[in-house]
Order: sequence, then C-alpha cells, then structure tokens
Amino acid sequence: MTRAMFVTSSLSHGGAERHSISLMNRLAERRHECHAVHVKGGAGQLERLRLRGGGTVHCLGAARYFDWAALQRFAAHLGRIEPAAIVAANPYALMYAALAMRLARRRVPLIVTFHSTRLLGLKEQLQMAAYRPFFWGADCAVFVCESQRQYWRRRVVFSRRNEVIHNGVDTQAFSSARIDGAGERMRAALGFRDADYVIGLAAVLRPEKNPLQLVDAIALLRARGIPAKALFIGDGPMRSAAEARARERRVANHVVITGYEHDVRPHLAACDVMALCSFTEAFSLAALEAMAMGKPVVHSEVGGAAEMICAGHNGALFPAGDTAAFASALEALADRAASRRLGSNARRTVEALFSEGTMVDRYERLLLELCGKRLRPGEELAH
Repeated sequence: MTRAMFVTSSLSHGGAERHSISLMNRLAERRHECHAVHVKGGAGQLERLRLRGGGTVHCLGAARYFDWAALQRFAAHLGRIEPAAIVAANPYALMYAALAMRLARRRVPLIVTFHSTRLLGLKEQLQMAAYRPFFWGADCAVFVCESQRQYWRRRVVFSRRNEVIHNGVDTQAFSSARIDGAGERMRAALGFRDADYVIGLAAVLRPEKNPLQLVDAIALLRARGIPAKALFIGDGPMRSAAEARARERRVANHVVITGYEHDVRPHLAACDVMALCSFTEAFSLAALEAMAMGKPVVHSEVGGAAEMICAGHNGALFPAGDTAAFASALEALADRAASRRLGSNARRTVEALFSEGTMVDRYERLLLELCGKRLRPGEELAH
C-alpha cells in the first residue's frame, strides 16, 4: 500500500525506538512496506523487528554526532529504497532525514514523531535551537500528548501540520491473563515474600528518570512500618548511584535491580504498584504497559501523565521531585484491595483509549493522507 522509511537514532533500548519498532511491525502486518534506518550503532531491539514484504534494516554507522559520510550513505540509500514517506523519531533523526533528502534531491512527505518534553541541560537547549528549522520544514509533527504539543508550541517548535497521537500498547500481549502465574513465580525467584509491598520502576536508569527518589521513598515507607521493596526493571548509568543510595539509606536488602529485560511482563506482574518519578516524560510507554497489566501507576505530574492517569481512579499523581508526596501516594496503595481496584480501572482505561491498534490506525491514516492516498468508500483500514 505505502512504502515508508522509519529513521531512529539507534535501535537500542528506549521508548522512541520501541514506538518506531511497534509502528513498523504493525504497519507491515497491514501490508505496508516498511524500511528501518538507524543513524548510529546499538541494536538491542533489532530482534523485535518483524518487517515483511521486502522491508529492510540499514545502519548508517555514524561515528560522531554529525557524520558527513553517514549522511552520504543515507542519501544513497534513499535513492535505492525510494520511500513514499519518511517518519523520523525525534529531532536528531529528523535532522539526518531532512539533510539526506536534500543531498539526494528527493522530496517526499517528512513526519517527525517527538517523544520529549523538557530539555534538562544547556547542550540539549542549544541543539534544539539548531533543530527548530527542521521542524518548521517537516510536513507533520506528531506529539504524543496534548500537554507536550502546547509546551513546544510556546517554544516555537511546530511543523506545517501538527497532530497529537497518544502512544498505545498491545493490550493482548500486555495482559495479566496472558502470563497467568508468571508474577508469583517471578516474585519467588527475586526473593520477595507474599507480604512484601513490591513497587516497580521500569526504565533505563538515566538521571531524568530520577531513580534515587524511589530508593528514598522505600526508606520512608519502611520507617512507617510498611514492608516496601523496590524492583528496578532496567539498567543504565544511574544504577551504581541507586545502589549507593540504597546502602546509604540502609535499604540495600530491599532494592532489586534486574538489568535489561527483553520481556518485562513477568516482572510487571510481580509488582503490586508501578512508579514513575521522572523529572520529564512525554507519554510514558512504560506506564501504559503497567496499566495494561492491571497495575496502578504512581506518576510524577509531568508531560501527559494527567491525560492517562485519573488520580484515585486508576493511579496517583504527585508533584515532580516531592518525595514526601510520592511516599504518601505509594502508602495509600499499600492496601491490596485498593491497588487491585485501581489496577482494574487502569486496564480498562488502556483498552478504551490507548491500545496499539487505535494508535496504528491514526498513523496509517496520516501516512495515507500525506502520500495523497485515500481509502475507498467502505474500505476499512487493513488489519
């Protein structure tokens, strides 16, 4: 139906990469020809790709931030593939895609999916100043929540067309019924007792994810007599700092860090509650996956958190950086009956609003519109 090229900075672990891979897989199932391009090495998620019908994967092998040779390779690859549209994940991939099109003297609809909200450092702020013209020249910018769209519009980041398409998850794959009994087995394997209150955090352990706050919250909860334990599902540069903070707060025996996990579902199922204490998020896939698994999420009030979580109904919100409020929200969900009730509501919320099928429907229509194609009257999207 449509030949689309998806460009990411890498295929390593990360939400933007996971989002692009899910889109490619689902569109390929719907008979679209999808081609993956990643600017740099790092292919931790390569095995997740399920491209069909001639789809390809190509690494540009960039050795530095801006690599002229890699850009030339990209332009040559564009000439070979001749995509009908390009979808770039985040500004770095957008820059490469836009420049490669100019170098190849080709013009096709260019879409950027944007997965960030707050820029944490001066380096990122300076980079965004350079990225703005690439946004202005793109045919469409897709923001993953309304609050993010508004945030960036105030900062003059927009394209000719601007859409909000919420992230979605596979509600069949992320279902407690799909992995019946795996949660209990994982709890036992990780050394948790039935009485333990296990609070999970699934993320790459980077500074913006603020993992130290969960360690501090565990210490507060245990001081109140609550048998709280933390399960970090992931790895990253903040791992050693989290381990050091756990020793400092004397809760090292109550903090478990798994490292990277290919399949996080058994670990999610092992938790009573999931937490996100990030300083910045757009619309967290990790939160949606946890909700789909029937887990309430305690989320810092950043990005689109309030667009997915209704406090007291399917989770809780707290001011970013406020450890006392974070611990209090977690304490309220230590009651198993309350957490299970909110978890059931969380599952229903994802099924109704944030399924992967709904997300892919919107992207497919957008691609077809930008490519000048229309579904015939009565024709449904190909499932």
